[in-house]
Amino acid sequence: MPIRRALLSVFDKTGIVDLATQLHAAGVELLSTGGTWKALKDAGLPVIEVADYTGFPEMMDGRVKTLHPKIHGGLLCVRDDAHHVAAATTNGIGMIDLVAVNLYPFEATADKPGATTDDKIEKIDIGGPSMLRSAAKNHRYVTVLVDPADYARCLAEMSANAGDTTSAFRARCARTVFRTTARYDALIADELTRIAAAGDPAVAQGETFPTETAIPIRKIQDLRYGENPHQRAALYDLRLPGAASVVRATQLHGKELSFNNLMDADAAWELVKEFPAATCAIIKHTNPCGCASGDDLTAAFLRAYEGDSQAAFGSIIALNRELDARTADAIADPGRFVEVIIAPSFSEEAFRIITTKPKWKANVRLISAGAVAAIPSGARYAKNVLGGLLLQDYDTVGWDLAALKTVSKRAPSAAELADLAFAWLVCKHLKSNAICLVKDRELVGAGAGQMSRVNSTWIATALAKDKAKGSVLASDAFFPFPDGVAAAAAAGVTAIVQPGGSKGDDGVIAEADKHGIAMVFTGVRHFRH
Repeated sequence: MPIRRALLSVFDKTGIVDLATQLHAAGVELLSTGGTWKALKDAGLPVIEVADYTGFPEMMDGRVKTLHPKIHGGLLCVRDDAHHVAAATTNGIGMIDLVAVNLYPFEATADKPGATTDDKIEKIDIGGPSMLRSAAKNHRYVTVLVDPADYARCLAEMSANAGDTTSAFRARCARTVFRTTARYDALIADELTRIAAAGDPAVAQGETFPTETAIPIRKIQDLRYGENPHQRAALYDLRLPGAASVVRATQLHGKELSFNNLMDADAAWELVKEFPAATCAIIKHTNPCGCASGDDLTAAFLRAYEGDSQAAFGSIIALNRELDARTADAIADPGRFVEVIIAPSFSEEAFRIITTKPKWKANVRLISAGAVAAIPSGARYAKNVLGGLLLQDYDTVGWDLAALKTVSKRAPSAAELADLAFAWLVCKHLKSNAICLVKDRELVGAGAGQMSRVNSTWIATALAKDKAKGSVLASDAFFPFPDGVAAAAAAGVTAIVQPGGSKGDDGVIAEADKHGIAMVFTGVRHFRH
């Protein structure tokens, strides 16, 4: 049967007048509420206000306007069920064949600086989700539009089907509705939990991982493919208010980011955020192959690149300062090749240099991530396993000088302690088993992802070569045996930071003392799988 009556009630009025105009031209009666009714009326369209249709006034500042049997009965009636039709006829309920509704902007209000709890509560839509769910449940008969992008598709369907839409289209629109309302409710639950936790830390402890949960995610874009060309992939926003990230960053230049680009850019950005001084991180396959701090950004980049210039070919570069012209000129050296550069921002001259000077200028992706900011408390990190999802807190534990315990006979010098702090933060971002060597706030060797900690140590010292002499070492977890310390000593390492806590600690400490190595325990490990 052709669509004969439509209810239009939208906060986002994009395209609504055009939709209503074409529905009216097709002989469809228009019902509407509030601001939408006014917009249609001002456009010269014959539109009936819902309060006039139901005979029940809008009240309580608009909280109650569409919660009425004439609305929901008209949406939920099973048109070929004689009992439903009889009940509708007896109670003067007419059929509503199409609904176009979108919701109050709860998320935008929640993210708005200075928004009060009352502001947020008032933007919890009640009538909208109720109408959407009623219409979507009865999609066998009712067309429901929550996405303005579907307006043109709906009109095309009506044009091609004598004023009706196909069952396949209605079913697809219904699925869109339930995904939309599910995310909307998840946003509300998330924000109300955040508000409660801000006033009572016990709430955060008890509700960070609730028994029932939904994660409010929204697709940012489809990706060309996943880790490999045969895998499909898309990028979603996990809504982490206040956190500058690759998800919410702006791409200024270059071809589309790939799945692996995004993974590497995220790893690089998370690493440089650890340091207050000007710092550059160079990432390959989510592991840092170079990282250094310097008196200025150019020095930081050059020292980071020297850490492993071979591995840096085709890498991701992250900077925790605006990219300036001098640093851009250094990056654009003819002998280098860079896939992605991510920074808080780019100066005009730096942008010009990177996009005109190097031979890889057309393809390099430039990502402006915004101001460096700490990860909000209570933020969760998700990883997939087959058939499930692992959620955990972000690892935000950094360098805590007060918690250090010197366990060797020799305490580290001030210079060693500064390098140990740098090494500990870099090691946190390497895949386990992780070992890194640092000298003068420069990563000079890294061993990551090995099945044996001593193998990671051998790799790190081999990559460091002569720079291993006088360097310090960080290990993301304890040394189970003295062999790792012996390998570090043979390469010239002078100080080690590790969590401690192994049954073999006494033997490991004795090996450090044997070689005059200063060793400190943190009491905290940083596994990264």
